Amino acid sequence: MGPPDPEHIAQLAGSQVHTTTRIPGGYVSDAIRVQMANGQSVFVKHTRHAPAGLFRSEAAALAWISDAGVGVPDVVGVGDDWLALEWIDEGEFTAAAQEALGRDIARMHRAGAEQFGAPWDGFAGPVPVPNDARDTWPAFLAECRIIPLAHASSLPAEIWRRLDSLLANLPDLLGPPEPPARVHGDLWAGNRMVNSEGVPVLLDPDAYGGHREMDLAMMRLFGGFPERVFDAYAEEFPLEPGWAERVKVNQLVPVLVHCAMYGGKWIGDADQILRSVG
Repeated sequence: MGPPDPEHIAQLAGSQVHTTTRIPGGYVSDAIRVQMANGQSVFVKHTRHAPAGLFRSEAAALAWISDAGVGVPDVVGVGDDWLALEWIDEGEFTAAAQEALGRDIARMHRAGAEQFGAPWDGFAGPVPVPNDARDTWPAFLAECRIIPLAHASSLPAEIWRRLDSLLANLPDLLGPPEPPARVHGDLWAGNRMVNSEGVPVLLDPDAYGGHREMDLAMMRLFGGFPERVFDAYAEEFPLEPGWAERVKVNQLVPVLVHCAMYGGKWIGDADQILRSVG
């Protein structure tokens, strides 16, 4: 299957299509800008042979984050292997926008969730993972993220032994219990932007009810979030003591995603995390 045809986009957007242009961006999907005759634009993501449910889950996650009062692109339409979103003109990531982003992420987390998990399919990057409800955060993290992602990776036996040791001690490594937070699930710098009015916008979520320290640890893993963002978050929603010691274990999931997608050096990075927290 292919991306939606121009006539379908025209019906969804309420205007005729003027031009379509392939644009850079995205490690998994093709990115297309559709210019409408009325001057508006639509952003279309298209993934050939997309896993079943990928874009419908993203559309549901965007709506869930929007319900928390946090900026996301509006969904124009969704199909089996494509997602059409409003086009957002990018603005400057000013100090004010950084503070607003930190407070928005705190607001999203505070909005909470009914369970650890979500009523839609999970995708860690392009890798399908379960979102089945669990009663505790350690159980969800182990059974619905760490173990499935480890099985999707070609991990040597030695790393599996260290992983088994971590899983046995996981409840002691994750800090005080907290109720489920509304987490973005894939919060690296490429999935945040600021619109032309200076309002932060979150993109490409793998949202579910989880632990808020997961988002914050991923934000530190790849960089791109100034300390002003974290300071504003802490003012709005302070973390429990010991959060800094838990950053490494909370970075294991995104590293395992990269192990599943790319292998190579990422397997060594996963091993380093396991050695440091084991």
